[in-house]
Amino acid sequence: MSKLEGIVSLCKRRGFIFQGSEVYGGMAGTWDFGPLGVILKRNIMNLWWKFWVLRREDILGVDAAILMNPRTWVASGHTETFSDPLVECKECHQRFRADKLADNLPEHPTEKDIAEINCPSCGKKNWSEIREFNMMFRTKVGAVDDEKATAYFRPETAQGIFTNYKNVVDAIYPTVPFGLAQQGKAFRNEISPRDFIFRDRECEQMEIEYFVKPETWEDEFEKLLTDCRKFLFEEIGLPKEMIHEEEVAAEDRAHYSKRTVDVNFDFPFGMDELMGLAYRTDFDLRNIERESGKSMEYRDKNTGETFVPHVIEPSFGVERLVLAVLTAFYDEEKGVLRLPEKLAPYKFCVSPLLKNKPDLVVKAREIYVTLREKYTYVAWDDSGNIGKRYKKQDEIGTPKCVVIDFQTLEDETVTVRDRDTAEQVRVEIKNL
Repeated sequence: MSKLEGIVSLCKRRGFIFQGSEVYGGMAGTWDFGPLGVILKRNIMNLWWKFWVLRREDILGVDAAILMNPRTWVASGHTETFSDPLVECKECHQRFRADKLADNLPEHPTEKDIAEINCPSCGKKNWSEIREFNMMFRTKVGAVDDEKATAYFRPETAQGIFTNYKNVVDAIYPTVPFGLAQQGKAFRNEISPRDFIFRDRECEQMEIEYFVKPETWEDEFEKLLTDCRKFLFEEIGLPKEMIHEEEVAAEDRAHYSKRTVDVNFDFPFGMDELMGLAYRTDFDLRNIERESGKSMEYRDKNTGETFVPHVIEPSFGVERLVLAVLTAFYDEEKGVLRLPEKLAPYKFCVSPLLKNKPDLVVKAREIYVTLREKYTYVAWDDSGNIGKRYKKQDEIGTPKCVVIDFQTLEDETVTVRDRDTAEQVRVEIKNL
C-alpha cells in the first residue's frame, strides 16, 4: 500500500474525509469532511486567521459572495483565459488534461508531444487535437433562462477581495500598506481531479491581497515571504526538509505576475505546490477601473499623494494544507498520527478503565466534563479494552489519554498516557 493509499484509508476509517456523495457511488473531485476532519480543517483555518488577521493591525477580513456579477470575470480575464488543455481519446472517448498525461511533458504540450502516449483508460494512442477548456462552473441567476442570466461560481476568492477594495478604503480608510484576507469556497471544473484532496472541483481557499505603494513592493514581498515561512513552520509545524521554495521563471508565471514564489511540499505522489506568493502589480485594480469606470486610486492622508496600489498575494489552499499535515505527521508503520497539539481534533481522551463499574464511569464523566469546559474538543471512549482505545486514539492523533481506575477513587490521581512515547504517568486530577 502506498503512503497516499494509507492516508486515504486512515481518513475513511477514522472519520476524517469521505468520498463526496459516496452512498450514491460518489462524485469525482468532491470530498466530504467527517467529524474529525472538519475539526482538523477548522483548526488549520483558525490558526491562519489568528496569524494573519487577529495578530496584525495591517490586515482586515472580508467575506465576499460566491456568486458575483459576471463582469468580474470579464475584467479579471477568467472568461477568456481560465482554461486547461483538454484532449480526448478517440477510442474510449475519455477526456484528460493534455499536460498531465505523462510526467515528462512540457507545460504547454503539442499534439506531437502526446502522440505516442498511451491512453490511461484504454491504452490506445489515438488522440484528438488539444483545445482549451474553461474551468469555471456556469449557472443561471433569476427566473429567466437566457444568456443574460448566466453567472459563475467563483474560481478563486481573490476577486471578491479586489471588488471590495474601494468599499473598504471608503469605509475604513486603512493606511497603505494594508491587506484584505478572505477564507472561502472556490470551484474549478477540473478535467482530471486527482491525488485525493490535492486537486478537486470544490475547495477552500485562504487568500490575502496586500496593497502597497508601487516602489515598495520588493521589500513588502520579502516580508510576506518570511511570514509565510513562519506560518508553515511555526504555526502548522511542517518539517522544513519537506518544504521547497521555487522562484518561478518569467515564462511560467501567470500573465499578471511580475514575481512568483511557489512553496512546494513533498506529498506522497511527489513534490508539488502547497501555496504561492505572487506580485500581481496593479493588474486587478486597473482591470476594475477599465470595466467599471470607477477610480481605484488611493490618496495618502499624510502626503496627499494619489496612486493605484500594487498587490502582493499569499494564497493558501486548505485541502492541500490538510493533506500536507496528514503526510508529515502520519506514521503508518506504527499507526500513529503525530499531530501537534494545536492541530489535533481531540486534546484528551477520557476513559474509565472498566465501563461496567459505575463508580469509575461516574468519576470519569466528571473529569470529562471538566476538561471539555476548558478544551472543548475532548473525546470520551469506553469501547473495547484499554489497548484498543489507545490504538484508536493514536490513529486519531489524540496527544493524551486519561484513564480513571480504582486508584483514582482512593487518591484523586489518574493515569495519563502520552501518544508519541507511550509512557504512562500518574497525575493529580487538579493538575490535568
